[in-house]
Amino acid sequence: MILAAMFAAIVAVAGQIQIPLPIPITLQTMVVMMAGSVLGSRWGAASMAVFILLVAFGAPLLAGGKGGLAVLAGPTAGYIWSWILAAWLIGFLSERSTRLSVWKLTVYHVLGGMLLIYAGGVLWLVTGVGLGWKEALLTGVLPFIVGDLIKAVIAAFVAFGVYRAYPILPSRAKRSFDSGKGPNA
Repeated sequence: MILAAMFAAIVAVAGQIQIPLPIPITLQTMVVMMAGSVLGSRWGAASMAVFILLVAFGAPLLAGGKGGLAVLAGPTAGYIWSWILAAWLIGFLSERSTRLSVWKLTVYHVLGGMLLIYAGGVLWLVTGVGLGWKEALLTGVLPFIVGDLIKAVIAAFVAFGVYRAYPILPSRAKRSFDSGKGPNA
């Protein structure tokens, strides 16, 4: 539980580091990916739920110091709400991997961290904001692909480093690692 709270705090800090655009670029999605892959499905999702709950109560934790229910119903709402499911899916995939590697974690981060968050964001832009599919994809996905790929790879290296140094979840302590230098080596 302490680690879940820690990741909620790290997401808050990551939101303050941004490149200001109409949809700001932050490091928050990278932390969402790491939360799932380091904490696992249950605690990764819990950490994002705690973060979103804090934002809902008005804590200025999102990019630009934004918070409150209006932000959670605004143009970026679909992305933010999908963080819970993204952390869960990445954790689910990581927990069930028999041989973790940076490559596998990168794939999990792209599937759960990028594609799922993009899907949530685009779906909200179309249904909640009223954009067309093409416009939603061009403004809500295309500008972010390269940066998010870089974040997915960095998150994979960090998560793999954590596994090697300190396997947090008991089920992972018995898992082998591709480098041969994991806890069972």
